[in-house]
Amino acid sequence: MTKSISNKKNTKSNNVIWHRTLVDRTDRNQLNKHKSGILWFTGLSASGKSTIAHHLEKELYDRSIRTYVLDGDNVRHGINSNLGFSREDRRENLRRIAEFSKLFVDAGLIVLAAFISPYEKDREYIRGRFEEGDYFEIYVKCSLNKCEQRDPKGLYKKARAGIIKNYTGVSTPYEEPLSPDLVIDTEIFDLKKSVQEVLEFLNKKKFISI
Repeated sequence: MTKSISNKKNTKSNNVIWHRTLVDRTDRNQLNKHKSGILWFTGLSASGKSTIAHHLEKELYDRSIRTYVLDGDNVRHGINSNLGFSREDRRENLRRIAEFSKLFVDAGLIVLAAFISPYEKDREYIRGRFEEGDYFEIYVKCSLNKCEQRDPKGLYKKARAGIIKNYTGVSTPYEEPLSPDLVIDTEIFDLKKSVQEVLEFLNKKKFISI
């Protein structure tokens, strides 16, 4: 059994029992006419994760594929708004994301999750929360130097000035994925090519037909 990446004490009641539904994931997939699963986009800030995910969603929407994008900044505005960027809070942030992503997959959606998720151990944990064939890790590869040149939100500049603490790539590490399912190098591929690479990957995995 995979251990939680959260260090918090497990306070789950023994009286909480999983309720079996009358409509299951297989039924929802049949209704949607496509499989469900999760694409986990990992990479440095400004590598292009969210941009690719949102443009990919539009391409899939145009093909009547039901999707949902989970973006790092957006999630921290809501359900994870009480978390900071310490090592423990990063773990809890990803643990929560993994759990509600599982619900989205069960609901029959293709989830496009765009999170820096800098530690290999955390990404291994997330993969372990999904069944084989449901989870695919996509490494959006881009050098730190190039990401800093892009810096669309000015965050690297603030991190270098010491205004932002615990910033990945500057004051905390980013561990490159050891065995991602797909690598998108955004220093080589433009946005259109990046999205096409993911579409072809989904076609290969029989999630869509192109």
